[in-house]
Amino acid sequence: MEKAILVKSEELRDYCQRAFVKFGFDNEDAKTITDVLMAADMYGIDTHGSQRLEMYRQHINKGFVKVGNKPSVAHETGISAVVDGNQAMGQVVSKYAMDLAIEKAKKSGVGMVTVRNSNHYGIAGYYSQLASKEGLIGISATNSFRVVVPTFGKKPMMGTNPIAISIPAEPTEFFFDIATSVVACGKVEVRNKKGINLPVGWGINEEGKDEVNPQHLFDNIMNREGGLYPVGGSSQLFGSHKGFGFSLLVEFLTGVLSDGTTSNHTEEDGMMGICHYFMAIDPNLFGDPKKITKKWSTYLQEVRDSEKAYGQERIYTHGEKEKETYQERIKSGIPILPKTIEEMKSLAKELNMEFGINI
Repeated sequence: MEKAILVKSEELRDYCQRAFVKFGFDNEDAKTITDVLMAADMYGIDTHGSQRLEMYRQHINKGFVKVGNKPSVAHETGISAVVDGNQAMGQVVSKYAMDLAIEKAKKSGVGMVTVRNSNHYGIAGYYSQLASKEGLIGISATNSFRVVVPTFGKKPMMGTNPIAISIPAEPTEFFFDIATSVVACGKVEVRNKKGINLPVGWGINEEGKDEVNPQHLFDNIMNREGGLYPVGGSSQLFGSHKGFGFSLLVEFLTGVLSDGTTSNHTEEDGMMGICHYFMAIDPNLFGDPKKITKKWSTYLQEVRDSEKAYGQERIYTHGEKEKETYQERIKSGIPILPKTIEEMKSLAKELNMEFGINI
């Protein structure tokens, strides 16, 4: 197994920023895209950080992403909006949409924005956190290119369809960011780069059987001849129908409400067509925000302090691991796999720019 290389966060940030400017994005958009990637790397969500640069290179070169395009409002009310992404970079579209939801929530108590005609937006939690940093409750969801099979099916019909919710709390905000598939597609890529087999129950091959070879499953995903299981795996015995149902709900909130594209019709007609959903809620709707945050924080601490299972020393609430990983990586650096480093060097050469990362 290849050992990861530690890279200084400021050097990685500078590399990404320069790369996106070289692609043709203005400084503000390049910073937004970089911020989302760096948040993933700093939180330990390695599948969606700099690991994704190669995918974005391909999406830009294939014309899925229209560099320089900006999102626009297609329909709007006092508390809601439909945004057309106009094939712009997903991070640019999504920050615009969540900022709009936040603005509406501050004026009316709630803001809901659904998005069509966008691209891959990175980690869902980045956008829910934009709301929680303003003292609001933030919700973010997206569909994606189809990689997930329905319960008892073998043809992918949904994306990994993550849902993220961020709620202010002390000493650590509640930060819940999950795929509605057993794992994110990027985890198969990372395992493939490391040369490690997959656990049984992650995905299904073209024959409708469990697949443990990461390259084979990745090829299946790319060829749409198999894919990942929804949360719960292949069987209702362990709740596959629950993950399947959550995934369908994300499709409704994103691809259907926006009059956009469901995951099984993405990558058609030269468009990626990914759709998103954002919501911001002002806790003032329910009473004193400080009292709500205090009660929520107390409960989370009671959960952390509750009795531990045999052999376990700690109960983590969502957001604690990300906060601790962030602090660790500020000091020690971000672990990047050698194959990803090679992809980054190749990208720098393609963009005719200095690599600029000391390894």
